[in-house]
Amino acid sequence: MTPTHTIDGYAIVSDNHCIADADGNMPECLKNEADWAYFQAALDAATLTVIGRKGHAANPNHKNRRRLILSRSVKALEHRADGWWWNPAGHDWADVLRQVAPEGGAIAVPGGRDVFDLFLQLGYSSFHLARAQGTHVPDGTKLFSNLEVTTPEQMLVSHGLQQEPTGWLDKAERISMTIWRGNRR
Repeated sequence: MTPTHTIDGYAIVSDNHCIADADGNMPECLKNEADWAYFQAALDAATLTVIGRKGHAANPNHKNRRRLILSRSVKALEHRADGWWWNPAGHDWADVLRQVAPEGGAIAVPGGRDVFDLFLQLGYSSFHLARAQGTHVPDGTKLFSNLEVTTPEQMLVSHGLQQEPTGWLDKAERISMTIWRGNRR
């Protein structure tokens, strides 16, 4: 039997749809303990975490989770001491899964933007979208490309995901959470 994988995205965004400031760093207005706890629990439960090179450099893998780092610095797929390195242009995603997560399971995708864009095309099983309501990140990095003309919610709908009811991760700090579900399970 072929193992099954889910692909689950995780992001917290500002009102203007940003995940990072102009320098590519997470701004203070997006840092929240309840969101962090939710996010860390998801990473702990995942078989594999997929992250961009900059995110990997900024967030050391202290828990030694199985990590797949997207980078153009490798030709295809390469195993290093700090994780698996993958260039999507040089190696097929299905083959990556066979090599890196052959047992199946949850694939957690915490970004950055290029990673989120790639998995929009590959297909999310779910996307956990937290919003820090009342925040604005000037000249920041948007969650997805092309968000100058659309919203993350419209992007998720256009890629086949459906919205579940929105709830609060931290009502006092105005951090909402909406889980979007896709057909890919």
